[in-house]
Amino acid sequence: MPNSKITVVLVHGAWAECASWTEIILPLQEQGLGVVCAPIPLTSLGDDVRVLDRVLARIGGDIVLVGHAYAGAVIGATRNERVKLLVYVAALAPDEGETAAEVFYREPPHAQAPKLAPDDGGFIWMPPEGFQHAFAQDATPDLKSVLLATQRPINVSCIQEKAPRPLWKDKPVWFLIAENDRMIPAKTQHFQAGRMGATVRAHAVDHSPMLTAPNVVVDVLLEAIRTTGEDA
Repeated sequence: MPNSKITVVLVHGAWAECASWTEIILPLQEQGLGVVCAPIPLTSLGDDVRVLDRVLARIGGDIVLVGHAYAGAVIGATRNERVKLLVYVAALAPDEGETAAEVFYREPPHAQAPKLAPDDGGFIWMPPEGFQHAFAQDATPDLKSVLLATQRPINVSCIQEKAPRPLWKDKPVWFLIAENDRMIPAKTQHFQAGRMGATVRAHAVDHSPMLTAPNVVVDVLLEAIRTTGEDA
């Protein structure tokens, strides 16, 4: 990438918030990178993209977009020209005209995946056993309790809205595949990464490695940024 200021924009997925990136922020800042978290509302794909675009509009220089889980659909839907690199962390990456739900349910669920259904308002909440056994099964009991208490539900509209032409067709893409993921099957992640032409780094981590294996995530991000810069 050009030698201008680089800002890494971290986008959380469903049942999470910006605090899910806490262990990632300081290590990136220590490398001289700017870091911003985009607090998307999880109300619809369109709403989430508009919030992300407002965040990006405030940033100068080159941008690296990082999306976890559902947020992969969000970072793929922006058209900001200053985005130089996309990094997917155990994420969903729908193609044009495809929904996040279609990708999410492409393979049979893991035996310990939670049963999910929307409430009367169309919002999907993660049950306690979901955090315990699937969302972040490698986390400490204390962290699982915090995740349950601070979860933000996702509206079913987010995963039912068809994606526009994704930015990953035009930009360099890296994909951190979570081989022990019980939410998004590793097979689905490999499929997505393959059709995206992504550079793949696969690790034996759970669905939320930014919480349970932050060093892995940081290492992949720094390698992606460095390699993209060398290729620019």
